[in-house]
Amino acid sequence: MSVAVLLLLGLGLLEAEGRRNRCFFNRTQEYCKCYNLSEETIGSIIQCLPATVVEFQGGDLEKYIAFPIGDLDSSAIETLDSLTIQKIIIGNVLVPEILLARVLRFFSYTHVQELAFESCIFQGTGNWSDMDGQNLPILSLSFHNVTSAPLTGQEQAFSSLSSWLGTLEELAVTGSRITSLPCAIGRVFRALHSLDLAQNSLGDGSLSPAFCQGAFPQLQELSLRHNNLRSYHSTCKGVELLLELQHLDLSHNELTADPSPSCQWPASLRHFNLSSTGLDEVPTPLPPKLEVLDMSHNHLHAVDISLSSLKKLFLDQNLLQAVPSIRNYPMLDTLHLDNNSITELPRDEVKLL
Repeated sequence: MSVAVLLLLGLGLLEAEGRRNRCFFNRTQEYCKCYNLSEETIGSIIQCLPATVVEFQGGDLEKYIAFPIGDLDSSAIETLDSLTIQKIIIGNVLVPEILLARVLRFFSYTHVQELAFESCIFQGTGNWSDMDGQNLPILSLSFHNVTSAPLTGQEQAFSSLSSWLGTLEELAVTGSRITSLPCAIGRVFRALHSLDLAQNSLGDGSLSPAFCQGAFPQLQELSLRHNNLRSYHSTCKGVELLLELQHLDLSHNELTADPSPSCQWPASLRHFNLSSTGLDEVPTPLPPKLEVLDMSHNHLHAVDISLSSLKKLFLDQNLLQAVPSIRNYPMLDTLHLDNNSITELPRDEVKLL
């Protein structure tokens, strides 16, 4: 059995569940999708080897915890290096972490840059010591609708993975009921520039510990949409140490512009999404150097702010009765006002666009 097939088996060797086990390779899209694979259908996996994206769906891996995975010889390493697979998707799978820990190190011999888990259950604990000092080519890692042990208490595992996680550029953990993120874990992701935590259960009090001093030092894009955030100012305090942050999405949280001592948003912030947050007034302070502000789908009756760098302003689906003064936005080139109660567009204001 070739080591390339062994790697695929380690990730996708699944128990049949009432349908024929096989893979389907779309040569035009270089995409291969596999259902409920087993050792009996090994020939079906081989056709995935020319693919750039391989997706595994269904089953569990418990049966293969003892699957023999030894060290690789030079020919096996050469075989892995010849694969064109760049992205692997694993969905609807029960994943024993001990098996994942044994397989993951082989990615260092591949060109896989993206790894995604969808609707998976992570079970048990893995021995990650073999990953100490190990670098992987994977730059993008995502989890959607996954179940696992709480992140608190797993700092040692993250420490063993730090050589790889320290080079990761994109991370998404969405729809996974996350309520907190330990400070020590954030400090491992030294090169991360995009973090998507949408559709979780993060509250106001969980942000400051997650984005503590030294955590995510290179982070530029952060999505916190569809969480349990309530306070505009607490959210501001929670992310104020992210000094490289440029894009922040707080949409679909029920925010209130509660009175409190003013906080300082990161000076680097350029894109700010406050759509569908239930606001009935423009909160202050706003990041001073914003270029894009989305406050659509709220309950705003008036907008009286001044932002000298603003280029795009989205105010559709509000309760505005008049056009905000465009003189307050000398750089503005895009203004969305549809679905408001505006009856007149002042000619002098519109000419300024």
